[in-house]
Amino acid sequence: MPKRQVVFGMLGTQLDAGNGPGRWEKWRPTVALGMHEDFQLDRLELLLDQRRFGKLAQQVKDDLAQVSPASEVRLHDNYLVDPWEFEGVYARLHDFLASYPFLPDEEDYYVHITTGTHVTQICWFLLTESRHFPGRLLQTSPPRKQASGDPGSHAVIDLDLSRYDHIAQRFAQQQLQDRDLLKGGIATRNPAFNRMIEQIETVATRSRAPMLLMGPTGAGKSQLAKRVFELKKNKHQLPGRFVEVNCATLRGDGAMSTLFGHTKGAYTGASGDRAGLLRSADKGL
Repeated sequence: MPKRQVVFGMLGTQLDAGNGPGRWEKWRPTVALGMHEDFQLDRLELLLDQRRFGKLAQQVKDDLAQVSPASEVRLHDNYLVDPWEFEGVYARLHDFLASYPFLPDEEDYYVHITTGTHVTQICWFLLTESRHFPGRLLQTSPPRKQASGDPGSHAVIDLDLSRYDHIAQRFAQQQLQDRDLLKGGIATRNPAFNRMIEQIETVATRSRAPMLLMGPTGAGKSQLAKRVFELKKNKHQLPGRFVEVNCATLRGDGAMSTLFGHTKGAYTGASGDRAGLLRSADKGL
């Protein structure tokens, strides 16, 4: 038996609206979901603010029943305090998906990203990319000339990059280049060294937390730190400078001034303002 096709989407408070017979001359993305000959809509999970748009949702549900009688429509009250507030929208959608009884062995899932605010669309994208939503994106577009019975076009986007060989190859090639940068152009087959470089590359590119490189004198910690900076700089993660500090030279009264800076005349010999190493390294490494 073929799997059921299930679509999740937000009610389009503007795009889906329409009254009277003239509404059939207008492209309404949610209603059009049931009009594509090459896409069988078995069930629509429609999210909306029931208090404000319940009447519109019922109209859309009734119209879908006319164009696709076999399609089931479920309405979910999804009140959002502010549909443009990222944290609240993400949390709401995340909680909805966490409680939904997915049956991936029996159903294929899609999220309709044509309706809803831009913030909602971004949240749907992130939840799908992170596999909180076990499905694919469904994007619909209006026909060039709106006319009754023309559903426009649709496209399915699978965010599983492993399915796209060329994209996967580009990511793999970039990862190899990043690791070569950290190695300083030194090719080696030493398994322990290569594993260490792979770990450093993973942390350096995916985290902004502080890093501590440990090793004996002469192991190359300073050079590796500079290459980590170059790597993060290339990825636009660090707009600031690379500042190197030899802690062994921070002694006596001058240590405070070296790190935190001083103003002219702050002490004897302070002939001018000095930013200090910490200020100099702001937003850098």
